[in-house]
Amino acid sequence: MSSFGRLYRVHTYGESHCKSVGCIVDGVPPGLRLTEEDIQTQLSRRRPGQSDITTARSEFDSVHLQSGTEHGVTLGTPIGLLVHNKDQRPHDYAETDLYPRPSHADYTYLAKYGVKASSGGGRASARETIGRVAAGAIAEKYLKEAFGVEIVAFVASVGKVALPFAEEDDEVLGKEYVDLIKTVKREEVDKEITRCPHKATSTKMEEAIRAAKARDDSLGGSITCVIRNSPLGLGEPCFDKLEAVLGHAMLSIPSTKSFEIGSGLRGTTFPGSVHNDPFTQGEDGKLRTTTNWSGGVQGGISNGEDIYFRIGFKPPATIAQEQDTARYDGSSGTLAAKGRHDPCVVPRAVPIVETMAALVIMDMVLQQNARQAAAALLPPLTHLPPTMVLPGKATVDKVIHGESVGEVQGQKTGEE
Repeated sequence: MSSFGRLYRVHTYGESHCKSVGCIVDGVPPGLRLTEEDIQTQLSRRRPGQSDITTARSEFDSVHLQSGTEHGVTLGTPIGLLVHNKDQRPHDYAETDLYPRPSHADYTYLAKYGVKASSGGGRASARETIGRVAAGAIAEKYLKEAFGVEIVAFVASVGKVALPFAEEDDEVLGKEYVDLIKTVKREEVDKEITRCPHKATSTKMEEAIRAAKARDDSLGGSITCVIRNSPLGLGEPCFDKLEAVLGHAMLSIPSTKSFEIGSGLRGTTFPGSVHNDPFTQGEDGKLRTTTNWSGGVQGGISNGEDIYFRIGFKPPATIAQEQDTARYDGSSGTLAAKGRHDPCVVPRAVPIVETMAALVIMDMVLQQNARQAAAALLPPLTHLPPTMVLPGKATVDKVIHGESVGEVQGQKTGEE
């Protein structure tokens, strides 16, 4: 489907070569100061034609606010966002009239719908992500102003070139990588053409991308994303656990192949005595963890630590290198695809990952706030045993009533 979210709901539209792409965003709280410039920053980071290691398609992706704001303030009504497609070249795709591109969506879209867009990738094109990025930029602004949430993504690997995830075999994750997750800023990420903030690794990545481009080939890679200052208590077990919805969001991005949170698959090779995150009391009196191999999520609920995860992207399917394959009619042939395509998508996918993360956190914040607001209308409960509330919280009234999302540290429920 083309909609995402429950209370913060986004519906995107548009194909790669239609007149425009965009979205409708429902659930934006009223009173948020919002202009087109607030949204444009992330769209400009996503747009094609940024450098000679990305697609040569030239689009400025200027966003136009159509509804839902007045005098620079959100009204609480649906916000319409539109971006015109200007640099379409449908004739570049003449060969796909005969051939489904290997590992692309041409064949599956045609098989599913019985008809497909005649040029480009249609809804499977990365042009579709413009609506997501625009909607996510609004969510980012609200989360920053309301909670101080900071979301930063960066390229972690390209082909076989990768950041030093761990220096020693007995490390769950290496100190250099963990420090990067804790401290990296967008400004540092954007200084590098590859959007990898580790200079030595970025240089090798750039060389690998240029070499693939020279061979008319492509490379995959991965992106790490961190969400800092996330409210505590986000996530809707059992089926909408925070990591499950983040995984849903990330794997809906074109070309994604994998998602892992915290220590990920590497963490599965360590015993619990090494991998567990012990608790300690923080400076604010709340429980914190001394390590964060969980990635900020436990039991499907955010625990107040940084939320971090990594997404894998496959090599772009459309390459100019000749490939022996089959035509739609089943006959054998050779395809050398034309058009303007990224030799590696991960540098431009960074803002897509950030804004999809913002969509998830925004939706979860609204759901948790709705629950707490509803509970606050009930009479206080004063008869519960100590095992049902946190130490120092004598009543449920003190835990829930009048406190914002992120203040509640949770209650002991469920099976042990």
